[in-house]
Formats: sequence, C-alpha cells, structure tokens
Amino acid sequence: MVKRSSPLPSASAKLKFLVDESTGVQVTEALEADGYDAVYVGRVMPGAKDKPILARAYAEGRILVTNDKDFGERVYRSRQPHAGVILLRLRRNVPQRRIAVLRHLIANVGQNLQNKFTVVTESKVRIRTG
Repeated sequence: MVKRSSPLPSASAKLKFLVDESTGVQVTEALEADGYDAVYVGRVMPGAKDKPILARAYAEGRILVTNDKDFGERVYRSRQPHAGVILLRLRRNVPQRRIAVLRHLIANVGQNLQNKFTVVTESKVRIRTG
C-alpha cells in the first residue's frame, strides 16, 4: 500500500491514467492513493502489445504512463491517436523514483499533460503536442 503524498490540486483531480506493465503496479497504486483514477495494464490486459494499449488509453481518455520509448514510434511515426503519454526516461529507474518524479510532474504541470507527449528525465521535462 502506498500512502498519499499530499492533497490533490483540484485542476489535476480529473486526470485518468493507464500505467504500462513496464512502469509497474506500484506506480498505479501510488496514483490511486493520491486519488487518481489509475488502471494497471498488467491487470486489465496482461502481455498486450503497444498498439492496443495506446488504443485503450485513448478510448478511455487516459494518459499512458510508460518507460517504453516504443510508444514514441506509435505516436509520431504511426500517428496513432492518444489522450496523452508520459514517457519516464530515468537513470535510476526504480519504482520509488518513478513515483516521486510522476508526483512532481503532476503537481507542477497537471492538466497540461492531457493530449500531450511528455518526456521526463531527472533534469528536464519536454512536453510536445502530437
């Protein structure tokens, strides 16, 4: 069980997430603990390929949280529609770090994540429309 870190900003409270298997169930649990509607791919479509994962996120209006850079190919090369993608590119890629970085991102950017492709590293955030 992951404890809630802080109260939710009201503008971000409506965000919904689909968390990729590569990112982990602990990230999903942290988002849920923070009051977000979060679904873990490993529970609802284990072993699914990238295309149906992104399609489900889009159909449900969920921002996909992943550390699989292949989703960039799906979005930019294949032009697959999405409701938003957060690509975590962390050097210290452990669940606690993913959770901390994601919480910081949501607290600072919030609703601006919807329908954007966001790449997050330890030192920067790049948000692109597309």
